[in-house]
Amino acid sequence: MITLTERAATELKDLIKSQDKPGIALRVWVQGGGCSGLSYGMALDDQEPEGADQVFTHGDIKIYVDPLSLNYMDGSSVDYVDEIMGGGFKIDNPNAVSSCGCGSSFKTEGSEGGGGGCGSCGCR
Repeated sequence: MITLTERAATELKDLIKSQDKPGIALRVWVQGGGCSGLSYGMALDDQEPEGADQVFTHGDIKIYVDPLSLNYMDGSSVDYVDEIMGGGFKIDNPNAVSSCGCGSSFKTEGSEGGGGGCGSCGCR
C-alpha cells in the first residue's frame, strides 16, 4: 500500500485542480539509477491504470503503482516538505536500507547497489 500524508494530499489536490483534467491520478514508480541504485518517479497520470497496476486511494486522489515498483515501495508514504531550497514531494520508504541525501535515490535489502555515486541523481 502507498499512502499520502495530509500535507501531500492538500498539495496534490491543488496541483490536480490546476490541471483541470477529471480523473487524473498520481503515478508513483521505481526505476534503476540514482546514487544508491534505485530512484523514485512521480507524475500526474490522466490515463486509466494499466493492466496489473495497483490502485490506492486517499480521499478522492487515486495513486497508481505498477507491481514491480510496489515490491520496492510497499508501505511507503508520500509527503510534501518545505525546505530551504523549496518544497517538494518526498517518499518515506520503510524498505530502504540506505538513501541519498536528497531522498530521491535509495537501496533496499534485496536490491543491487551501485548506482552512479553521490550526485548522479542531481542532489548536488
